[in-house]
Parts: sequence; C-alpha cells; structure tokens
Amino acid sequence: MLTLSPKQWLDYELVDCGDFEKLERFGKYIIRRPEPKAIWTKSLTDREWADMAHSTFKTGAGFGKSGKEDSGQWISKREMPEQWYINYNYKSLKMHMRLGLTSFKHVGIFPEQAPSWNYIYDSIKELNINNPRILNLFAYTGGASLVAKAAGADIIHLDSVRQVVTWAHENMKASKLDNIHWIIDDAMKFIRREVKRGNKYQGIMLDPPAYGHGVDGEKWKLDKDILEMMNHCQSILAIENSFLILNLYSNGFSALVADTLTNSIFTHKKQNEFGELVLEDRFGKRLPLSVFSRFKQ
Repeated sequence: MLTLSPKQWLDYELVDCGDFEKLERFGKYIIRRPEPKAIWTKSLTDREWADMAHSTFKTGAGFGKSGKEDSGQWISKREMPEQWYINYNYKSLKMHMRLGLTSFKHVGIFPEQAPSWNYIYDSIKELNINNPRILNLFAYTGGASLVAKAAGADIIHLDSVRQVVTWAHENMKASKLDNIHWIIDDAMKFIRREVKRGNKYQGIMLDPPAYGHGVDGEKWKLDKDILEMMNHCQSILAIENSFLILNLYSNGFSALVADTLTNSIFTHKKQNEFGELVLEDRFGKRLPLSVFSRFKQ
C-alpha cells in the first residue's frame, strides 16, 4: 500500500494540524478550518494559530447534519481577497486555479490530490494516442480535467453543480487551456447512457462524495451506488491502453476496500496501486485525507 504526499507544491503548505483543525497556506494566505482526522495535539500554540490565520472557518447550525456537515462561515481577522489564484506546475503542466472561501469550508482545490494529478498526466502521455478520450466524473472545479487537457486528452468534465462547472471553466481559461467538454448532469444517469451508446474511454477519473444530489434531485449514496458505478466504468473503459483512478473521501472506506472493489470488477489490470493521499505539516505530522485505487491495463 502506498502513502503519497505532494512534493514541490510551492503555493500550498500544511503549516500545522491537530485538535481537529488544520492550518494551511494557499499562496500568500493562511486559513484555519476543521479537520476531523487531526485527532492529535497541534504543535503551535492557539495564539500562534490566531496570529497566523487570515481567516478562520466557524461551523454553523447545520454542522453534523447529513448533507450539511461542513456548513458554516468564514471569519477574517487579517485582510485577504474573496478570491485569489495559486499555481501548480508539473513537467510541462502549468495550472492557474482560482480559490475562494465557500460556506462549506472548501476553497476550490484539494491539495492532497497533487500526486493523482501527476499520475493522470504521466498516464495520458504514456498512452501514446492522439487526443485519447478521458472522462472525469464528480469533477468539481476541474483540477484533474486541466491536467488531462494539458497532457493532450479529449476530456469530458462532468459535475451536477452548475456553479462548480462555471468555476472549472474559469480555471481552464486562467490556465490558458481550451476545448474541455463541460457536462452538467447526474453522473449515474450519464454513465448508464454511455454504456448503452457503446462509448469507450482511455481513462476514467472518479472522485465521488459520500452523499450527493444530481441535477434533478437524484440521490447519490456512496456505499449503495459505488458498485453499480464501477461496473458501468468497466463497460466503458478500453481493455487495453487505459487507466482508471478512484478517490474516496468517506471515513468509512479504507484503501483496501477501494482496491478490493476494483479487483473484483476489472480483470485486465497490469499496474495496480492503492493507498492513501496525505499531507505532512512543518512538524512531520502526517494527515491522511483520501484513499485511492488506480491501475493501468
């Protein structure tokens, strides 16, 4: 099992974590927000955290309720813009992504995904196929889509939330890329149609939430729906010269669960890896945030 942490992420740093919080630097700005996995004691003092943070996320009335677990508001103590940009570079990839403080504690990027971005970029280059078709499901603000496009892919970016697709489009323009195919739809409905159409892809990326809703109110529940989703992925993923990467953020799923799931469905694997995506703070504390299973065939 692999434990992957981003390297050379100049515009991001996990400064400290502990006491169910994390202190992070995104470009010039430092933010403080809840982190349920940081069950240990923070290394810096509360005063140091307070002095360093430009903005702190405070949980709201919906905190702890299904679908509103991360709701709340940001309280800024030092001057910072509502929106700002950071860069991520890897080989010839140069991403320029807009960040913003949302009411669900997110800022528009998951920095621990950097090793997955590198894997996607290298995997597409290794295909040695002109404009390979790649599908990005639950695509959020488009980090993986930008990577795929920069690597030369014909990329479909799908998410059910119009606002985040618009955000991803802004990131594409800021990164000086174009011709990403944007689809606002329920992921399960879309992939069922793709199976019926007989379409095939050279690569599939999935980052499904624990809970979610489609455009027309369709309900997504990870433990109930992920098996059907992965079976459909098996139907549309090319048997040769292809790859798949599955990320899971649900606390109830381990990396071994993700690996066993893909092993039970995909029988042509050649290079298989699974593990955790982690961030390491200035004091060497390692914070696991996502599990993954990925393979090539």
